[in-house]
Amino acid sequence: MTNLERLKMEISDISYTDEQLIVFLLENNLVAGEEYDPTSNTNKKNILKTALAILEAIANNPQLMKSYKSEDISVLEFSQNLQNRIDQLERKIRLLPDDDNIYQDGASFVYIFNE
Repeated sequence: MTNLERLKMEISDISYTDEQLIVFLLENNLVAGEEYDPTSNTNKKNILKTALAILEAIANNPQLMKSYKSEDISVLEFSQNLQNRIDQLERKIRLLPDDDNIYQDGASFVYIFNE
């Protein structure tokens, strides 16, 4: 599975062209055609950052919000659900350690500051 295919799994039902998704991936240090490494926390984190950037792009486009009117969900509900998903992704990204900070025994290094 490539990084592009993994990103499409993460953002299912969001329609962007492959060229647009490739730009999002490049902005987050990922090459679309490279093999996705599910064991790499850094790779997972970059995929999530890319998905977050896509959701933020949707949230920053008021014209796009208008097109989500339907019988089941209002624009306000869509906006709230979108913001909730953005918040969830931000939290997940913050909690996911980089590969550089994980030791062989699974422990991670955390900086704690004290005044």
